[in-house]
Amino acid sequence: MNIVERFLNYTQFDTQSAEDAGKTPSTDKQLVFARFLKEELIEEGLQDVELDADGYLYATLPANTDKPIPTIGFISHMDTSPDASGYNVRPRIVEAYDGKDIVLNEEKGIVTDTKTFPELLQHVGEDIIVTDGTTLLGADDKAGIAEIVQAMVYLQEHPEIKHGTIRVGFNPDEEIGLGAHKFDVAKFNCEWAYTMDGGEVGELEYECFNAAAAKYQIKGVSVHTGYAKDKMINAARIATELVGMIPETELPETTEGYEGFYHLLSIEGSCENATLSFIIRDHDRKKFEARKAFMQELAQKLNNKYGNDVVTVTLKDQYFNMREKVEPVKHVVELALKGMEESGVKPKICAIRGGTDGAQLSFKGLPCPNIFAGGLNFHGPHEFLPIPSMEKAMMTVVNICRLTAER
Repeated sequence: MNIVERFLNYTQFDTQSAEDAGKTPSTDKQLVFARFLKEELIEEGLQDVELDADGYLYATLPANTDKPIPTIGFISHMDTSPDASGYNVRPRIVEAYDGKDIVLNEEKGIVTDTKTFPELLQHVGEDIIVTDGTTLLGADDKAGIAEIVQAMVYLQEHPEIKHGTIRVGFNPDEEIGLGAHKFDVAKFNCEWAYTMDGGEVGELEYECFNAAAAKYQIKGVSVHTGYAKDKMINAARIATELVGMIPETELPETTEGYEGFYHLLSIEGSCENATLSFIIRDHDRKKFEARKAFMQELAQKLNNKYGNDVVTVTLKDQYFNMREKVEPVKHVVELALKGMEESGVKPKICAIRGGTDGAQLSFKGLPCPNIFAGGLNFHGPHEFLPIPSMEKAMMTVVNICRLTAER
């Protein structure tokens, strides 16, 4: 089986995760795919294949040399985003892409046009996998899984390539921020690892946001509007006042690169009660802590204005910038860069304006940069996957295994 067939097989599994499910994995359908992958890994000759009750799948490719070599790992996630349907995915291969707009669904008038998605033009002449316009594709992150599995097959078919013990791990619920929470780093037993979960070919990421969530509860006082003077406290109106206190220059839609932001996820309320949920992001740890302090100050300012305990805020750290844990072992990055170059890929180091499982794993003791998987326009019907990018990602995995042994 080649890598394209493998990926196309994976897309037939609906593995959408779900927010606030209160269980792991968040959806039972992820386990259906995990069981399929378990059998596939066994059939492909991997050892120590284990699927735990929470849907975490681990396996080993034994070393083919007696030379002492660090055990390294490769990780991808099985779930797809809740943002778009992953049911009944109908992938199609556009052969030798000609640089024009791609009609995904003529009946529904769904087109991936090059003006909106100029990244298409970087792949003229290549075979590209697209959707039928009604679902996402699932390259995030089934492309990563296909690349890792195919690399393990390739290494077994080429015993002349010497490598140490290789561990692979596939986890649920990355898309809802819980992928690394129950990942058993001790069981995985690697000195370092890589997540295959990046986008465009050549991307290598070992910097991400520091991340926190802020939730405000506003307690109002409801009084008949005819008699409300000096009595009513309108929680819904205070909520809008709070939103107006966030600088407009520090929002996701007004920032880029290393610029941090505050993002309003949801707001709901009435005169008596209102709730707001924000996320806070910044690459710089000091600025991140200052942002959290600012959110607390907003609550205090409103309480000074409307009375104590009208506004309460709860802050919760989500993950931290993995650079802090990766830089002391920079050879992990250098191996990935060389592995890309030897696969014919020009590396592009970027900072993630988000987070990966690797960020949390790095703080659990497993340094874990993120490597491109090749897909683009994730989480929607315009997602596409250039086949050469997937093949180069697979060879990057192979080269990292070889280079680790040579090192």
